[in-house]
Parts: sequence; C-alpha cells; structure tokens
Amino acid sequence: MPFLLRIMRVIPALFIMAVSAQEDVDEPARYLEFDFSVGLLGDSNSNFPEHSAQKSFFVGMGKRYAQSEKAWAYYLNSPKVGILLGFSDLGNRRSLGYAYSVLPYAEFSLLPAKTDRLHLLVAFGASYLDRVYDAETNPNNKGVSTRLNWAYRSYLYYDFFKGNKGIWRAGIGYLHHSNGHTRKPNRGYNAFLVGISSAFSNREVPKSWSTNDGYSPHKSKEWFYTTRVGVGQNSFSDVFNSKKEVFTAALSVGKIINKTFKFGGGCHYRFYEHYYDYIINEETLIRTQEPGFTEHPIANASNFGVFGSAELLLGHVGMEFDLGLNVFKPFYKIDWQLNEGYTTFNNGEENIVLGELGSYYQIKRYVFSRMGLKYYLVNTERSPKHNIFIGAFINANLGQADFSELTTGYRHRFGF
Repeated sequence: MPFLLRIMRVIPALFIMAVSAQEDVDEPARYLEFDFSVGLLGDSNSNFPEHSAQKSFFVGMGKRYAQSEKAWAYYLNSPKVGILLGFSDLGNRRSLGYAYSVLPYAEFSLLPAKTDRLHLLVAFGASYLDRVYDAETNPNNKGVSTRLNWAYRSYLYYDFFKGNKGIWRAGIGYLHHSNGHTRKPNRGYNAFLVGISSAFSNREVPKSWSTNDGYSPHKSKEWFYTTRVGVGQNSFSDVFNSKKEVFTAALSVGKIINKTFKFGGGCHYRFYEHYYDYIINEETLIRTQEPGFTEHPIANASNFGVFGSAELLLGHVGMEFDLGLNVFKPFYKIDWQLNEGYTTFNNGEENIVLGELGSYYQIKRYVFSRMGLKYYLVNTERSPKHNIFIGAFINANLGQADFSELTTGYRHRFGF
C-alpha cells in the first residue's frame, strides 16, 4: 500500500479515536450538521479545463462541551469538535470530476464577549478525487495527479437563526486539495465558497455553557521538551517524479499554558533521498553548477532549520502549526531551478530551461512551515510527565508543499 495512502487513512482515524476517548464528565451536546455551498474554483494552471461553479455538500457530526467540564473547553470558550464528510462537484465532470472528503474539525467562537453568533471552523484531513492529471487523457488539468490528497477547509459562520435545538447560519470560506508534493504536477485546487448550513442538537444547550458558571480551572504553566522522528515522502520534479523518502528528526522545548496552549521552539534535521540520488548520479546541474556536492553527498542532501511552534491541546488531540527558518539547505537552489523551469527532450537530447533565482527564491529558500494533527496516548488534561504521540503533517516552503510526513515522538514535562 502506498505510503501516502497510509498517512491519509491515519488522519481521520486519529481524530475519531481521540474524540471517542475523551472522558465525559457531563453529557456533551451532540450535533448533526448539513452544509451546502457554491463558489469559484480557481484555475490551477494555464489552459485549465473550463468549468462551472463548484458545489459542495458536507455532513458533520460533532460534540460540544461545557466550559465547566474541561480546561480546554473553558479557555477556548466551549468549542465544537467532530468529523466532516463531504462531496464536491468541481464543475467539469469529465476533466475535474468529484471530490470525496473526510475532515476532522474544530469550531471556535469569535468575539465571544460581544456576540455568540460568529464562529470559525478549521478542518484538516483527506480527500479522494476521481479525476486527475493524465498526460494523454487529461493533460490540461495540472491541479492534482493523485487520487488521494490532503484537504483543508476553513469557514467563517454567522448564526442568523437560533432555536432551542437548531441553528441556521450563513458562511463564507475556503477549500483546498493537494497531494503534499508526492507526485507532480501538483498545483492544487483552491475554491472560495459561500453557503448556508443548519445544525441540530440532541439537547438544548444552556447559556451557562458559554460562560464559566462560577468554574475556573487551576491556571498552570509547565515546561517541556519534545523529541520526534518521522518519515515523509515527496516527488522531486516533472522528470524525477517517483516517490522517495524524506527522513526527519527534531528537538524542541517550551511551555504549556493552562493545559491548552503549547508554545515552543527548536531545531530539526532532514535528509532528502531525491537530493542524494541526484547528487551521486551526477545529474546535469551537479555537473554544470555544483560538482563539489559529490564530495559530501549526505551533507548536501540534508537540511537544518530552527522553528517556533504553536499547538492547541484538546485532550488526546493536538493541532500544531510550526513556522521556521532554514539555516542550511544547499540543494534547494537546484530544486528551485528545476521546478520553476522545465525540461524537454528533442531526439533524445535533454534541454533544461531553468527558473530564475530572483527575490522570491531568496525568501522561499529560508522560510518553511509545518501543519498537522497529533494523537497523544495519555490525555493532556492529566498533565502527564511522560507522553508519546503519533501524527500526520504536511511540510511546506513558504506555503508551497514540500513533503507529507508521518511522525512519532516523546514529550517530557519537567517537574518544576
């Protein structure tokens, strides 16, 4: 089974296990939601297939906890967590097809001191696309080239009608699909949507759920260190388009505030198999630009970086975002030139047109990001001294996918 397929199946499974494993002190409110939206799917490339408006339908199943039940519910103003199942018609059945999505989500109240009607939904998971790029049968669709992909959805909702057990609301949002650079082309699908949704609860939610009702959890600050290792997968270029591994390791330290907000900083090491093979095989740009890379192929296929990290802790679940700087990534110059240019073959002779090393390259060579979900073995509400986790992440260079990653790690809480 392909590595990416295993990653994609892990994401919703982690969240489902985590939600079901939460220890409920009081019965939470359970929701069944229906969402219909329509909007504009952007063209992923020039000569992109003509298409009509994108139409999406999602069904959501979620829980909402009282602020007085859990520390993270208190500090995040009684958020909703659950699973979204989605269907999207991308506007051209023959060339773009349909998307089927599974996305764990969390929904937070915005401006709770002023209104209880404004909410932000963030969802991250997987999608299956039944039409993808094919050089012969579908050459103009360079949005995605794999059937299984990452999916990300963010939505801003306004409740225009609230009953005892039902809510109607309007929303505006964004939906994205891409394969995390596991195969090219991978320009991704980006849609901007407006819609209407309804949510029905199994019980009336007391107003006290949106207040502390006299409850105030013990405030805490805990220092920690984390070590993790991972294996990822990506493709290199249009010519070197097979999947190969990226091996990762990282160390970070930081502070957990009120058992909910985790902030830290650290450093990482990465080794790219594609880079290493390109070097030891003395491919074109090694011979013409960087022949010295062959003297130390492992070092020149490596990457060192420093990063800052922010994570929301929801019991067994962590939602993490990292932003950092590459201190050492010598091969990225070749990576950029090949991927921003193109290669043709005339009568068996290779002709490479290279991308320019402009100001945008200078920024992208340094800035990276990382986003994903984690499942902790021990509920973080218990403030365990030792905890282990697994997670699925997408890594990017300034927002452009670099590789997909499956990771495991250990977190230690200091005793002071």
